[in-house]
Amino acid sequence: MWRKLQSLCGFSPVVEITAEGQGLRVRAGAHVIRAVPGMESPGAWHSHDLDFQMVYVTKGWVVFEYEGQGEHLLRAGSCVLQPPGIKHRECRHSDDMELIEIISPAAFETRDETAP
Repeated sequence: MWRKLQSLCGFSPVVEITAEGQGLRVRAGAHVIRAVPGMESPGAWHSHDLDFQMVYVTKGWVVFEYEGQGEHLLRAGSCVLQPPGIKHRECRHSDDMELIEIISPAAFETRDETAP
C-alpha cells in the first residue's frame, strides 16, 4: 500500500509493510524525508502515537530536541530510536538533509504539544 504524506520537509510516499504469522500482524512504514532548500523548520513541539520510530540520516544534518534530553545533532550515518510518545521537535536542518524514517504502525496520529 502506498500513502502520500505531506510535510514542510517533503515526504516521499510511505511504503507499508505487512507481516503476518503465528497470530501476529505487524504493519510498519518507511519513507524518505528530504529538506526543501531554503525552508526552515517550524520547530513545533509534537508527539506521535507510535510503537516504534527509528530515524537514520543519509545526508546532511538535522537537530532534534527531545523532552528531558535537550538538543541532539544527527549527521549522515547517525541513527536514533525515538521512545514512543516522546515530545520532540526539529530545530534546524541543512538544506541537503535527507533521512529515512521507519515507523510502526504505518498509520498514526501526530499531536501538537506544548513546550516542556
